[in-house]
Amino acid sequence: MSGAAHPDGRAGRLARGERLAGFIYGTIIVLSVIAAGAKAYPDSAGRVAALVLATTTVLWLAHVYAHGLGQSVARDERLSAAELGHIARLEASIVGAAVLPVAALLLDPLGIASATVAGWLAFGLGVAVLVAQGVGFGRMERLSPLGTLAVVALNLCIGLVLIALKLFVSHY
Repeated sequence: MSGAAHPDGRAGRLARGERLAGFIYGTIIVLSVIAAGAKAYPDSAGRVAALVLATTTVLWLAHVYAHGLGQSVARDERLSAAELGHIARLEASIVGAAVLPVAALLLDPLGIASATVAGWLAFGLGVAVLVAQGVGFGRMERLSPLGTLAVVALNLCIGLVLIALKLFVSHY
């Protein structure tokens, strides 16, 4: 963990990559929970928002725990509180992915939009974030416009396939 404070070096690039991975993973989870939650609570986007926050928080804690144990074993020593905090900050992008969609979902309980409108807005924001993440990756990797478009398309396809799979499985 000792080079993590240098964002221009290899450790900084690794940290940015890990945050991006967590954000993509978190976005796909958020979209899946919104899709499934909208079926379970079609008239309560506030409940869907609570499900999204609970799910991303539990997954964040699971990732912090698993990565902490893994690093402890790999290094054959206990992690310090600072090292565990570093892992928690890197993995926080999983929960961070929920911020915009949850804000949209909360438009329902605030009386600003119906549950249906809030749900579609949250889902649309999640899909837009997947696109933005693909563009961001393309820029970080200095891809051509065609390469960036391919990453964006793949990002969207993987996310939408996983969401469809989750919805399919939840029906059985």
